Amino acid sequence: MAGEASRVELAFEPLVLERPEHPISRRDIDRNVLKVLYRLINADYVAYLVGGGVRDLMLGRQPKDFDVATSAHPHQIRELFRNSRLIGRRFRLVHVFFGATNIEVATFRRLGESDDVDGLLIRHDNTFGTPEEDAFRRDFTVNALFYDPRTFRVLDCVGGVRDLAERLIRTIGEPELRMREDPVRMIRAVRLAAKLNFEIEPATAHAIKCCAGDLIKASAPRLIEEVYRTLLLANSARALFLMERLGLLDSALPMLSHHLKQHYHGLEAAPTIRIMGALGEAIGAGFEPPRGFLLACLLADMHLTLATESGSVHALRLCDALRARGFSRGDTEHSRLLLEALGHMLQPSRITRRLVRRPYYPLARRLFELIAPIFSSDAAELDRFLATPHEHHRARRNQQPSQPMGDSNPHRRRRKRRGGRRSQRRNLRLHGTGGSGSETAKAEGSTGGLAAEASVRAPTVVDKMPDS
Repeated sequence: MAGEASRVELAFEPLVLERPEHPISRRDIDRNVLKVLYRLINADYVAYLVGGGVRDLMLGRQPKDFDVATSAHPHQIRELFRNSRLIGRRFRLVHVFFGATNIEVATFRRLGESDDVDGLLIRHDNTFGTPEEDAFRRDFTVNALFYDPRTFRVLDCVGGVRDLAERLIRTIGEPELRMREDPVRMIRAVRLAAKLNFEIEPATAHAIKCCAGDLIKASAPRLIEEVYRTLLLANSARALFLMERLGLLDSALPMLSHHLKQHYHGLEAAPTIRIMGALGEAIGAGFEPPRGFLLACLLADMHLTLATESGSVHALRLCDALRARGFSRGDTEHSRLLLEALGHMLQPSRITRRLVRRPYYPLARRLFELIAPIFSSDAAELDRFLATPHEHHRARRNQQPSQPMGDSNPHRRRRKRRGGRRSQRRNLRLHGTGGSGSETAKAEGSTGGLAAEASVRAPTVVDKMPDS
């Protein structure tokens, strides 16, 4: 595997962009990142800005974070920065802390040896290498660009500049081999395509379809974390669409995939895709939904469909299925509460009034407002229901149609009995009477009561007893 990458490396001529040929300026880089870079350079190490930060700067976007790669080994980085710590088990990284933020610093690596039974899945990747070997170790070409703050150059060893211009997501090396090395890369390809609004290169898309079943080999926490990161984008509708079309949803969320297959020929117009589109617009406007809210958006149409077909609520069953896939109890319970509240808000009732006092009501209301237009529901109608005094609805419920005399209502609820025969018999055994105080009076007042009969018959029994 490493030999194949080296052959590709020798066949490719690295591209070097001088300062006038690219848009990256040090003014766009966080000053703490520059401190880390120049301290490493001043200590005679090679240090580059790498990964998504360079990609976003090349596209004119503002990166959320910056990563640094260097020729210094982890313990050497740790000696340079006292405000740092070593992390990681799969491979060692160094986090340099500046207040609440941290900068990730990694050593240049090359492709490691695999230890999977099929000889493909990489589990140990702690082999140090050169900057060029590190570029070929990365997943996609657009993520393998290096920025050298010493010469202000952009270094491209894998064709990432060309793919940025063509707006393509392409794997480095053989696509199917790279997907089998780390199956989570398939979800990451979808996330990049949705985030950047790029297309997935045909060979890479074909490899994802062939290897989609390998997602079950990935650890559940890594897979779930990548699913959350992918579906909490502003373009989450396209991300979900690509996951279903490429077969990834079958392994990640099989019940949702089965539900979406009912809309195979019109997947773009499926209610779940439209809900995710509305969520994406809210995220783009600054809304930061919790993970339970995302799960509720994914399951809302399925939940309402099952409730309509069977007449019962299936939120708990859906959430149990998520738990079985490794999703946390806190997130699934939060989504269950939101889904149950959604049903009561689409069809207002007395329970809807009590929901207003629940701590999760603001998020439930936000979910309802996202979904209401898709299901032809009116949020103003819910507002009118909640604004109407409760006594008005109670009076309407208590209104009974006038019945002619002698005509009984077959649907009238039977009045509940107070103190049945069993309690009266128990009082007889314990006290010899049908009760004490007001209960005794009620029992004696009833001509058909057992206590009254006992009080009449008792003297008769005594009279018939022989004299001692």
